[in-house]
Amino acid sequence: MINLIWALMIVIGVVVAILTGNIDSVNTGVLEGAEDAVSLCITMFGVVGMWSGIMRIAEKSGLMDKWTGMLAPVMKFLFPGMSAKSRAYKYICTNIIANVVGLGWAATPPALQAMAELAKENGHSKIASRDMCTFLILNISSLQLIPVSIIAYRAKYGAANPAMIILPGLIATACSTVVAVLLCYLINKHAKDE
Repeated sequence: MINLIWALMIVIGVVVAILTGNIDSVNTGVLEGAEDAVSLCITMFGVVGMWSGIMRIAEKSGLMDKWTGMLAPVMKFLFPGMSAKSRAYKYICTNIIANVVGLGWAATPPALQAMAELAKENGHSKIASRDMCTFLILNISSLQLIPVSIIAYRAKYGAANPAMIILPGLIATACSTVVAVLLCYLINKHAKDE
């Protein structure tokens, strides 16, 4: 549906530009937008590459295992039925750690792997399991201590102080994560009551 809406907006924009004699502005906008997109992709590729490398070093050095161990009480609270030895558990912890340190893009591959493992554990049912719902809710809230990608965007587009977003971002993601954790708690409590 969203693809249809975007296509409709583009067609309407082009038709209006033709009717009003502003098609040159559309051409200029398309070319400038494409140039900005490529430039931004190159910038973000560097940021993501660097932080993904740091995550890899943390994994190889055993730091990820230590952080995963520190997450154990949280994981037990959010995913009471999940074994710490399951593959989904490892992927979920990696995703949470990557999100907390602000690596939203580096957090995506373990999130997809976690969901695939949870789907296997759920017998590939068309109905999501409690753990799948909990993980999705938690992942959407995206608690971040340092929003690296937003800081990179702000720096790319010339913000005077790109890191000024850290405190407001931390407050916003802390609030969304608290709501997500409460929702997950209510889901798990309701499921136990059934």
